[in-house]
Amino acid sequence: MKALLIDDERMARREMRHLLEAHPEIEIVGEADSGHAALSLLPSLKPEVLFLDVQMPEMDGFEFVHAMAEHTARIIFCTAYDAHALRAFEVNAVDYLLKPVDPARLASAIQRLSDSSPIAIQEETPLRETDRVLLKGEHRTWFVPVRSIYLLQSEGNYTQVFFEGGKVLLPRSLGALEQRLNLPLFFRANRAQVINTRAITQVAEWFNGGLQVTLNSGDQVEISRRQAALFRREKAL
Repeated sequence: MKALLIDDERMARREMRHLLEAHPEIEIVGEADSGHAALSLLPSLKPEVLFLDVQMPEMDGFEFVHAMAEHTARIIFCTAYDAHALRAFEVNAVDYLLKPVDPARLASAIQRLSDSSPIAIQEETPLRETDRVLLKGEHRTWFVPVRSIYLLQSEGNYTQVFFEGGKVLLPRSLGALEQRLNLPLFFRANRAQVINTRAITQVAEWFNGGLQVTLNSGDQVEISRRQAALFRREKAL
């Protein structure tokens, strides 16, 4: 994977080169000491990933991201400041590393390059199980793997999304999110709930031909009679 290092500090670029020596899958094809210099290199170098500083003179990291909109390189921010992390994920950064960069965190970021492409939940591109999504709440935003979402529950025109580590109320209907999460691991249990079948730990027969499932979170969800018949057909050996 071809990489371009963008940082106005020469020592920071040297340190990143040193850290990336442990990752032969990453080929450093160039360096730039400013956003303007990096823009001039993109057409010829065609990097697939950018290790990008945030605070740089003349053009900061976010201004650079907007300026390179026509290019498809993925971004790992590397900065000494943690105040911009939320904004970084809002522009679909793969990861946000704090200087001095911890080798283990760098390894995790590079693994994400292989495993997933970050996609905001509002976009309409197809999702994969290995993707990560932005879940924007009123006071906080999470960046979570799709497969960590175990329950979606309708709240009128809103949907409560439960995931490993928290929950968030999104201003989208359950039907709209069900279309975005059109993956085999998600199943419409009833009119108000969609479950992640990999989170099911127990299944019990329920009233009128329905089923009651217990999720690994401890939540219990009723699968309606009609959906139970579909569930049996799809999941039975």
